[in-house]
Amino acid sequence: MVLALAGCGGHGAAHAPARAGNAGVPLAVELTATPFFPQEAYQCGPAALATVLRASGVDVSPGELTPQLYLPKRRGSLQLELLAASRRHGRLPYPIEGGPAELVAELEGGRPVLVMQNIGLALWPVWHYAVVVGLDEGRDEYLLRSGGRARLAMAGSRFLRSWRLAGQWGLVILRPGELPARPDRTRYLKAVAALEGGGQPAAARVAYRAALEQWPGEAVARLGLGNVALALGEAHEAEGIYRQLLDDDPGNASARNNLAQALAEQGCYSAALHEIDRARAQAGEGAPLAEVLAQTRSEIVIRAAQEGGEGDCRGHDP
Repeated sequence: MVLALAGCGGHGAAHAPARAGNAGVPLAVELTATPFFPQEAYQCGPAALATVLRASGVDVSPGELTPQLYLPKRRGSLQLELLAASRRHGRLPYPIEGGPAELVAELEGGRPVLVMQNIGLALWPVWHYAVVVGLDEGRDEYLLRSGGRARLAMAGSRFLRSWRLAGQWGLVILRPGELPARPDRTRYLKAVAALEGGGQPAAARVAYRAALEQWPGEAVARLGLGNVALALGEAHEAEGIYRQLLDDDPGNASARNNLAQALAEQGCYSAALHEIDRARAQAGEGAPLAEVLAQTRSEIVIRAAQEGGEGDCRGHDP
């Protein structure tokens, strides 16, 4: 990911279209229903994000996003802030990393793509956020919501160069449960984990379930479902998910660590200590998770001492 700041530069004079040689893309695709918000000075980030969020069904305006995104001293918005703001609105921001082919696939799937451009020079960058809403292959033009223009037709070669100079950074906004046009397992699960970590467990649960429909048995998604249940106060549900995962993979130290936490949440401290000690024995000294497992054990011991007894742990005995 390119950690650059977009300061929202303006576009210069229009250039004549030039063939970009994009073989295989549709002759013409344009998402005409995509909303348009003309940007205020240096605030292309809020305008672009409001565009794609509104297209995904979120009722939000650039003005509402500006306090979350705009950095006055830098006159722009960071990419990480756009991702975080998307999650705060219950949406899954999914990064585009497959270049023009993946961008066009999302357009064909009906999703506008938020992109970062360098509309200056490599050594003198002018960062800018815009939203790609279409492609006209016959004219060799990409169609954008950009700056003060609701339909900027940009020559293919010029757009691709400006995007390439910004690291081809882009994202689409997914409703929980939706998959991108060309889903990548690792990238999607990483995005869902960030949604979970961003305080959206209910949305993450829907997204993890969609992942399991796409990739049945996926261990990371199953672990995530257990974590979401635990975060939502459903410790018994989480316990069941972790146990099923451990039935298939007894050596999964992460699942056993989390099972211990789920048991502790139910006041079953003896069973919790049994599981965490088993995880530590399986992992061994110096294992990557050794420190985490030791911390979990310490927390369980402290909590058991504070509570002064166990709850109803029938069926949970070690």
